[in-house]
Amino acid sequence: MMLNFFDQFMSPTLLGIPLIALATLLPWVLFPTPSRRWLNNRVLTLQAWFIRRFTHQLLLPLNLGGHKWALLFASLMIFLITINLLGLLPYTFTPTTQLSLNLGLAVPLWLATVIIGFRNQPTHALGHLLPESTPTPLIPILVIIETISLLIRPLALGVRLTANLTAGHLLMQLIASASFILFTSMPSVAILTTILLLLLTLLEFAVAMIQAYVFVLLLSLYLQENI
Repeated sequence: MMLNFFDQFMSPTLLGIPLIALATLLPWVLFPTPSRRWLNNRVLTLQAWFIRRFTHQLLLPLNLGGHKWALLFASLMIFLITINLLGLLPYTFTPTTQLSLNLGLAVPLWLATVIIGFRNQPTHALGHLLPESTPTPLIPILVIIETISLLIRPLALGVRLTANLTAGHLLMQLIASASFILFTSMPSVAILTTILLLLLTLLEFAVAMIQAYVFVLLLSLYLQENI
């Protein structure tokens, strides 16, 4: 019987209970909490340095009104990076390969930025739907196009993260299966595919971190338009 490569993206269950909830809670257990001592250990120091650098780079183009989102963006970044990297380990599951989870993160945060824009500066927020100096006959068409582009943003956020991680995991599974099958008949080709698999694994580590950063960066850009 031929195996289905997409079975690896199904959420495992225990006694009929999906374990995706446990997988989303696991990252917070792995990170140590800061102590009240004058000097922290190396792990806490490195963790604090990373959070400060990331928050500084992310909030640099935002005005003071957007700095309130610093804690949310930093927590989301660490959460996505952790579950993306944990999903590359053997016998693990990547929750961010589920479109429902990614949309559950993207839609509320995107909607919050839109609501903030309409509450603080409704004229400016509505102005995004119609470019300046637009010819009168094109006004209805451009308003519809800009509205669709605005509503499709959370879908693009979720699909981008899901597609990149799913494609990488699926490609790794295909190459690993090919290496295992060719090991007995064509050992030289199997060695080459194994080397390719190792290189692809390194690439997937980079993709896991980059896609988490892009997800949070796009949310910050949406926020920048509405504050």
